Amino acid sequence: MSSLPNILSIAGSDPSGGAGIQADLKTFAALGCYGMAAITALTAQNTQGVTGVHIPPAEFVAQQIDAIFADISVSAVKIGMLGSPDVVEAVAQALKRHGAKNIVLDPVLVATSGDSLGAPGVVEAMQAHLLPLARVVTPNIPEAMRFTGLAEPHSVQDLAQLAGHFLELGAQAVLVKGGHMQGDKACDVLFEADQAEVFSQPRVETRNTHGTGCTLSSAIAAQLAKGLDLPKAVETAKAYLTQALRDSVRLDVGHGHGPVHHLWTLTEMKSGLRS
Repeated sequence: MSSLPNILSIAGSDPSGGAGIQADLKTFAALGCYGMAAITALTAQNTQGVTGVHIPPAEFVAQQIDAIFADISVSAVKIGMLGSPDVVEAVAQALKRHGAKNIVLDPVLVATSGDSLGAPGVVEAMQAHLLPLARVVTPNIPEAMRFTGLAEPHSVQDLAQLAGHFLELGAQAVLVKGGHMQGDKACDVLFEADQAEVFSQPRVETRNTHGTGCTLSSAIAAQLAKGLDLPKAVETAKAYLTQALRDSVRLDVGHGHGPVHHLWTLTEMKSGLRS
């Protein structure tokens, strides 16, 4: 029997459980992987907004990463919220020390509520230290605009243009998420080696969108850890997230943007065992 892939999430903590480390670990479990976590930030937040952020020393973030790699084989790494340029650089140096592979960088800068999660200088530090290490970068539209300085996209062609600029910034591949755009389909554009590929799923009308970016990037990391190539990993991860959005109707969490149902795969498994 083959062992489960081990995946390390390097991200912030969300006490409401919908985003950050908590969303990552649920996603890894739902997709048949063993999840681990190095916490880069403690946040005070719920489905309505962020009221506080505490950033631990960069040296301690690196110490957590070193402890994992010193003892455990890591098949993939997902990077989420990095609250300061010092933390960005410390994470990059630690990953280079250990030859980390299958790195998925989700450049979390703004929460679903609209609250800022990125301190000044974080974008520049990510560009200098992390973009070249990542197998794929997964910004949403506001994050992609902040990295590239381009105008807001209004079409799939505009998304492709945004994506192409990331390769000029040093990224190996980028998936620009089009969830902020209008339309009956949610379209994302993967740009790799000068080739653009569009992935679309029917748009799910729901308020439960808290942590969707964290969830998608974690699902991509899980599929890469299981040996899928990048386009197939994106396709499979996007299908997983779409169903998690649909099944969020089963949840009653908070009064704002609620979470998706990360563990819908386990619910389906139980139903199958009972039938």
